[in-house]
Amino acid sequence: MIVFDLSCHGGHRFEAWFNSSAGYADQRERGLISCPVCGDTSVDKAVMAPRIAAKGNQRSGAAPRADDISAPEVCVTTDIAMTTSGVPSEAAMRAMLAVVAAKQAEMLPKSHWVGREIASAARAMHEGRADTQLIHGSVSPAEAADLHADGVAALPLLVPFVPPDQAN
Repeated sequence: MIVFDLSCHGGHRFEAWFNSSAGYADQRERGLISCPVCGDTSVDKAVMAPRIAAKGNQRSGAAPRADDISAPEVCVTTDIAMTTSGVPSEAAMRAMLAVVAAKQAEMLPKSHWVGREIASAARAMHEGRADTQLIHGSVSPAEAADLHADGVAALPLLVPFVPPDQAN
């Protein structure tokens, strides 16, 4: 697996994991990579610092594990360590991502996988034609934009996961 820092033409930066550089190129070419903030599929690799592993006899400043963090129902904080440019520090970002990952890991088992049928299932729920429940699935950026335009509440999962029908 390889991780790339990516950025959309809207200026949002995010990370994504791929099997290889060729896997990234293939997914980008097919329009499968989109910005998790704005949905833009015009995504390019961003400049990133190399990840150099620490020596085996030294402990690095590892990110907190998701099970080490107690995630409240709503996470609001005002004591985030900021850098001089006014953005959260790397440690603060890692902690926030760990909270998001923990919350997503908690919610996915309570949610029903509907796969590519999520747009129609979400519309049915929105229109009161189906039981309200937690669902997750897969939509194209265009389908997500249509849901948003119609006022259907739908959000992307922020932490990548393997869909149940693709797990081995």
